[in-house]
Amino acid sequence: MVRASAESSVPGSGSLTGAVPGIEQPADPGVLAELGQEAEQWNRPHSNLWIDAWRRLSRNKLALFGLVIVILFVFLAIFAPVLAPYGESEVVDVRLARMTPNWTFPMGLDRNARDIFSRLMYGARVSMVVGLSSYFVILLIAIPIGSIAGYYGGKIDTVLMRLVDVVYTIPQVLLVMLFVNARGPGLLNIILGIGLIGWVTEARLIRAQFLTLREQEYVKASRVAGAGGRYIIGRHLLPNSMTPIIVAATFGIPTAIFIESALSFIGIGIRPPQASWGQMIGEAANPAMIMQYPHMLVFPVVAVGLIMLGFTFLGDGLRDALDPKGND
Repeated sequence: MVRASAESSVPGSGSLTGAVPGIEQPADPGVLAELGQEAEQWNRPHSNLWIDAWRRLSRNKLALFGLVIVILFVFLAIFAPVLAPYGESEVVDVRLARMTPNWTFPMGLDRNARDIFSRLMYGARVSMVVGLSSYFVILLIAIPIGSIAGYYGGKIDTVLMRLVDVVYTIPQVLLVMLFVNARGPGLLNIILGIGLIGWVTEARLIRAQFLTLREQEYVKASRVAGAGGRYIIGRHLLPNSMTPIIVAATFGIPTAIFIESALSFIGIGIRPPQASWGQMIGEAANPAMIMQYPHMLVFPVVAVGLIMLGFTFLGDGLRDALDPKGND
């Protein structure tokens, strides 16, 4: 009896019903299977650059204000023929020329008795077409040149950047003016002039971005795997450079609009009877007209100022929102 009781009291002998202190017991397979099923059913929220950027942008009141202004002018440009009470060059009544703002004509009439409110809408269409189309031409030139210079480097980079430096030293407005003078005024020539001359800033931006990205590990791994330069540029470098390109667009588009307004102001841009904000400012920029009929100058000036302000606020907000190092 004493021997049997002694054996039962020795740890590790017979059948153990409890866990031995200091020794981890194997996990129950049924519990592991249940935990695995729960893990599969649990949907982890994935981080997304654009969702995070929109969340940051929505917190920036000035950026939202700029976005509303840009959307408003785009809406007016698209639906100008429907919303405008009068035609682009329609004369309301010659006897009402230079009429000041009233309930019937909220922005008054110009010296040719045309409705300023209607012409501002059609002028928004010209400004948006010039801004968007010219920046599209800019990207068509800047992306290839900046990509090649930034990825390959060496002599190719040196030659391309010296070309960029030469173009960059000449004022852009002056070059566009010379181009339009040589080819004649018109919407198409203004777009081509701004696009063919205004690409240098974007090319330098893309080159700088590529110089940084080409040293990343995923680019080196792709190069070791045998990928060519065209594949690496299109697959890795260019998609990861879209953020600064988008931000640059919000500053480049209003610059193109301002250049068009400046050309139309001095009489070598959009020609009458087609409406343009710069042309409307040029017609009213007379000391006598400003003193007697200030409404003819104020409204187009406010339109140019608002669109520039809207794109500037939106660009600043996008620059902060698309910053991957931004804090939520």
